[in-house]
Amino acid sequence: MADDRQQETHPRPATTRRRVLAAGAVAPVLAGAATSPARALSHGHPRTLVEPELTQLADWADVTKALGRPGDMKRYMYHTGLPRRDLKVVSRGVRIETSLALGTHTAFVRYKDGSHLLMGDAVVTEHELDGFTDALLEHDIAINAVHKHLLSHQPALWWLHLHAHSHDPVPIAKGLRKAFDRTGTPPDRPPTTPALDLDTKGIDDAFGSKGSQDEGIYKSVWARAEQIVDGDMILPAGLGSVTTINFQPLGRGRAAVNGDFVMTAGEIQPVLKILRKGGVGIVELHHHNLMDEPRLFFLHYWAIGDAVRLAKDLRAAVHATNVVPFH
Repeated sequence: MADDRQQETHPRPATTRRRVLAAGAVAPVLAGAATSPARALSHGHPRTLVEPELTQLADWADVTKALGRPGDMKRYMYHTGLPRRDLKVVSRGVRIETSLALGTHTAFVRYKDGSHLLMGDAVVTEHELDGFTDALLEHDIAINAVHKHLLSHQPALWWLHLHAHSHDPVPIAKGLRKAFDRTGTPPDRPPTTPALDLDTKGIDDAFGSKGSQDEGIYKSVWARAEQIVDGDMILPAGLGSVTTINFQPLGRGRAAVNGDFVMTAGEIQPVLKILRKGGVGIVELHHHNLMDEPRLFFLHYWAIGDAVRLAKDLRAAVHATNVVPFH
């Protein structure tokens, strides 16, 4: 296991002030307000950007049936979780809880031109990887990334980011089900809410925003403040563009911390320096999308130590990026 963090890094006042201004600027979007029509340049030619459309849970009944498990609404997104509760994973001597790093998710969004976008991420074993990949490609579901979220873990796992665009979401959902049926992804069951052995108030105070519990893991989440576009489609706030810091309690105020930072190119090196100065390990740097604007990069990390001290170390890295709290 890594040693407890030895020092705290504090954000610069100017950077903190920029976060406050950005939060005010995007508050309507984070509240679920519709995005204004926009035009942008693509290869020197103007293009019209397509807005997402608000839907209701009942609108996704056919997708629910095709996937074979229930979902829920998260603003514009129809979201389905397929957590890998079947996996018993150990990384750096820590037994990994499902909600720390083993969650598979899919999200569908309907657009005002009648099209639908799928974005998702999946956790598969190395043994499952080829069959899962083949099933996705057979059903025209694109793979945007294949990478790691954890260091030196057993059994060997891979994380994939999924993408599809179609006027009819049902064939996509059927393709997803075919792919997941080639894995050990277990049936759905109600989530649990165990007591957290963590100073969650101390974590919230360190970040200046409130987190939430997810099956024994405490999560702090931020979304990019600027508008993100994928091809011609405006992405709803939080879809494929969030920074997540997950705390798994280890007892006596300590935690294993895992998650990812979402960054533009100019933010990468400052974040890397801040994380390493705080003793946070780097796992992976990569893309989740292929046609996003601005171009976004994702950094996965790992640390073990006092939870509040880790939050203070990580705070400076969060404040070095253009994000706002996302609830």
